[in-house]
Amino acid sequence: METEIKIRGYHTDLYQHVNNARYLEFLEEARWQLLENHMDLESFMKKGFLFFVVNINISYKSQARVNDLIRIRSGMANIGNKSAVVRQQVLNLTTGLVSVDADIIFVLSDSKGKALKLEGEVLETLNRIPVFEE
Repeated sequence: METEIKIRGYHTDLYQHVNNARYLEFLEEARWQLLENHMDLESFMKKGFLFFVVNINISYKSQARVNDLIRIRSGMANIGNKSAVVRQQVLNLTTGLVSVDADIIFVLSDSKGKALKLEGEVLETLNRIPVFEE
């Protein structure tokens, strides 16, 4: 799954490049789009299922600047018993360089905050999300 964003002035910091924290927002936007494109998120949440990010491992590789066009690639990397990993990559289409590689670990919980096993309907839903292709 791919999401494109044009870098605007408000995305940058005093060094004139995208700030590290802003990349986290870009990645989150792309994850929401990934989920919305591959599942009925509203129905899922009405059943009491909640997603929580528990770990983000991110590598900053090259900078992006105002007017650069970036493409965020997202997909599943691993589904475990109680957690799963979404892999994401930010490619700067203007420079042709990878700006960011990231693995985001999340858990699913019920409405009371109890982590759920990834099985049954939940596992079927997660398996519909495309695998990240290198």
